[in-house]
Amino acid sequence: QLQLVESGGGLVQPGGSLRLSCAAAGFTLENYIIGWFRQPPGKERAGLSCITSWGDRTTYADSVKGRFTMFRDNALNTAYLKMNSLRPKYTAVYYCAVAWGAYCPQTACYDCFGCWSQGTKLTVAS
Repeated sequence: QLQLVESGGGLVQPGGSLRLSCAAAGFTLENYIIGWFRQPPGKERAGLSCITSWGDRTTYADSVKGRFTMFRDNALNTAYLKMNSLRPKYTAVYYCAVAWGAYCPQTACYDCFGCWSQGTKLTVAS
């Protein structure tokens, strides 16, 4: 059984920071790339970042470059997303997902990821 358990969402004031975690259960992450996605209310799910299976290269959507940081710890079988300078527009459900392989796709690819977390909600408001 493959499962991704996500945690760390909640209510944050504008300008605040938050860290999400994504832990794998029932399998080992070392052979998978990992991606983070978000889905704002009433909008489509969009890719935010992707990290290679070795953790040596990370890519980000232009909208979050310099604001979000993704990293992984294969020894702990967990990936993370650190979010800084949060704005109300970032209110959304956030997901992590994995795909078998070593390299991230050149462009955003929702269908490349076959295993998804349950999602966690982030609300940025005063």
